[in-house]
Amino acid sequence: MSTQESPARPAHRGALPVWLIVTISVFFGLFYAYAVWNAVEFLISQATGTLTLNGYGWFVLLLAVAFPLVAFGVAFAIGWRRVWWEFGLVLLAGLGVVAVFWLNVIAYSATNGASMLG
Repeated sequence: MSTQESPARPAHRGALPVWLIVTISVFFGLFYAYAVWNAVEFLISQATGTLTLNGYGWFVLLLAVAFPLVAFGVAFAIGWRRVWWEFGLVLLAGLGVVAVFWLNVIAYSATNGASMLG
């Protein structure tokens, strides 16, 4: 048996300070919250119209409310152990995905909105 010590582990860079994680998360979280707020407002305006929403309409518009929350959670989970600019970039990429999804919901509502009304 060899009595050699195992090779030294590479230096592990420290995690971000908590205050920096909170600051970056709150900054981007406000934009995610704005996306949720827009989705809730659109859901309320569609649900209180002259024609109510059918099950499919509720599904699509509730998904538009939940998607930014899930996207923020996934982006946070992926990025919080990275350096600050990578963390911000991951949250920004998640925000871009949320924006594309929101535009898809709006475009679908504008072109095929009758299928969501009952």
